[in-house]
Amino acid sequence: MSNIDKQAVTSFLLALQDRICNACEDLDTQGQFVEDLWQRSEGGGGRTRVMSDGIVFEKGGVNFSHVFGGKLPPSATVTRPELAGCSFEALGVSVVMHPDNPFVPTAHANLRFFIAEKPGQKPVWWFGGGIDLTPFYPVEADCVSWHCAAEKACHSFGDTVYERFKKNCDEYFYLPHRDEHRGIGGLFFDDLNEWGFDKSFDFIKQVGNQFICAYSDIVSRRKGDAFDESHKQFQRYRRGRYVEFNLVYDRGTLFGLQSGGRTESILMSMPPEVSWHYAAQGDKFESHQQQLLAMLKPKDWLNYNDRSDA
Repeated sequence: MSNIDKQAVTSFLLALQDRICNACEDLDTQGQFVEDLWQRSEGGGGRTRVMSDGIVFEKGGVNFSHVFGGKLPPSATVTRPELAGCSFEALGVSVVMHPDNPFVPTAHANLRFFIAEKPGQKPVWWFGGGIDLTPFYPVEADCVSWHCAAEKACHSFGDTVYERFKKNCDEYFYLPHRDEHRGIGGLFFDDLNEWGFDKSFDFIKQVGNQFICAYSDIVSRRKGDAFDESHKQFQRYRRGRYVEFNLVYDRGTLFGLQSGGRTESILMSMPPEVSWHYAAQGDKFESHQQQLLAMLKPKDWLNYNDRSDA
């Protein structure tokens, strides 16, 4: 197994944060990220960047963090119980962009690197993260292009990588209490180290690069679409599902809170305006809701026949 290069990971993640912020500012043309540097008393710190009230993005956050701790939180050992009690070091970039226009999807990306260690034992390292897209009024062509980019990120790493990580994503971003998927998925992976450091790191780079390209293309196509208050109302209603997932199930959110992370940075993923409606069946959202849920069910987007040229 190749030697790890923590400094190379740090440099890449910081540069990725810069590139994503620059791309989003270019797409918005008016909104700019405000930077907030912070330190964590238990060890480490981060660089939080948040955009608010832009022309395109109602709210967005692109965070870098590098933290240390004496004991891995429970959320980090769900699939690795043998690491319970290990000290840890975690680096990552987390992205959530909430556009104002309901026809522009919300996008999420998270790329992280962990090192866990027990006295007298060799350190254990792994990469994790992924990308996913949450449309409110999905356009088939956008869904296809998103998954084509995800497949492109995986292409040179094995014939089954995209299918495996897509399946992980479909299963992970699911709300059991609603029996709904949060979005159209993308890629999700964890405990990635079987390829060795160099190949695993190359994969992370490809995922980050494809996220920037794929999301920028979709935003460019949709940001000028006309919308009215009824579209905004449905967007706010569906954003409620985003909040429910992040606060109840998301392992990244739970890790941040359980590890004593900076709450403002952890919860930057929350959308700026959300609404909940009791017993929505039969109300004005029902027709849009059913159309959306049909699109959110996992599909073979690479071979999707009913493509739109919109």
